[in-house]
Amino acid sequence: MPDVVLLSGSASPHSRSTALLLHAQAWLAGRGLEATLLPLADLPALDLLHARYDSPAFAGPKALVAGARGLVVATPVYKASYTALLKAFLDILPQHGLDGKAVLPIANGGSPAHLLMIDFALKPVLSVLGATQLLQGVYAVDDQARVSPTGELWMHDELRERLVRGLEALEREVRSRAPGHAG
Repeated sequence: MPDVVLLSGSASPHSRSTALLLHAQAWLAGRGLEATLLPLADLPALDLLHARYDSPAFAGPKALVAGARGLVVATPVYKASYTALLKAFLDILPQHGLDGKAVLPIANGGSPAHLLMIDFALKPVLSVLGATQLLQGVYAVDDQARVSPTGELWMHDELRERLVRGLEALEREVRSRAPGHAG
């Protein structure tokens, strides 16, 4: 099982959200943590839409989340909230599906106007699912992160610094949850 699961709430494989997650995945790997990207858009849309909790397509993703000590949840902001894709996936998780997990939320949007979406929309649902350590979220506006048509990410230095601080906090939490950790 991976140490960290990276949930991409974007429908596009070349989105800012996904590019930020791929950057986080590489950063975590460089620190010796196994991180697995879970693009939610790859899951069967009808099973998500109809909340087919027992769909065999969800067994693997649910097991990945259950086995991880940490999550990075990334989403674009649409109409002041996270994506329906992310909401549908969170809905199929068991009620306490995030018990004992550290979670780093990441969101990106067109302007700073939706910055508080992380605290007022995303964190409450993660908390209800049992996340024990909700880290300070990282919010990126469009001019702080750009993605080329091939998926290459450019980040403003200030965003990069905030993302690294968030990942460092996640790393500490994940390592403190490791079997045999005496901390």
